Amino acid sequence: MRLLIVAGAAALAACHASPKVDNEQALVNETEPAKAQASQPVELKAPDGVTVYGTYYPTAAPKALILLFHQAGSSSGEYASIAPRLQREGYAALAIDQRVGGDLYGANRTMAGYAGKTDYLGALPDLEAALAWGKAKGMPIVLWGSSYSASLVFLLANAADAKDSVKAVMAFSPGEYFSDKKLIETAAAKIAVPVFVTSANTMEEQAEARAIVSATRSTDRQQFVPRTGVHGSSTLNANKNPAGADENWAAVLAFLKRVFP
Repeated sequence: MRLLIVAGAAALAACHASPKVDNEQALVNETEPAKAQASQPVELKAPDGVTVYGTYYPTAAPKALILLFHQAGSSSGEYASIAPRLQREGYAALAIDQRVGGDLYGANRTMAGYAGKTDYLGALPDLEAALAWGKAKGMPIVLWGSSYSASLVFLLANAADAKDSVKAVMAFSPGEYFSDKKLIETAAAKIAVPVFVTSANTMEEQAEARAIVSATRSTDRQQFVPRTGVHGSSTLNANKNPAGADENWAAVLAFLKRVFP
């Protein structure tokens, strides 16, 4: 049976009467999905001067901007099917190619010349570049990571630039992937914004996710344990996780709706 753990007091909004609409067309306009716009290539500059390539998925009147970071061996293409779904739900998104990655979902443009030359922590400046770009947009920001970047988002959320703009953290298969095996748990202990964590349905991944989310100070922290899950953000990809993608999407969208009603 699916297990859903919500730690802390996630307050439920009080019920209000629906606003009066003048006609049926107004009701249709109010409830139809946000209109997705064409994706746009972007080039960012990391603090150490590296050019970071990405794809921006804009939408009209976005509720928030979601910064999408991929797993090892991957690229921004990991979000080729995920970001458009977020657009339709009313969220703008930016997916970047980090210098630690690969061609699992297509070419990684940023890592040319970096393959094997840096470790996971070495990709943090790429995430910092995305955050700086996102802050300039003036929208509430969600940090979303996959595998090793699901851990890096907890470090990024503690950056000085993140304090006023980052409104939520979403981590897909986070873990202590670094030499310091308490690095991410220590970073998580400083996090007070809403946190959503999920993983593949293996005991090892679930235990690592539990330790990290339990360390946070957030009063809205959730560990979603799916009946069928796979590693990283691929858990939302119907081709990678045909038996569980829909259920996992439902949990993700419920969290986002709660944070950005």
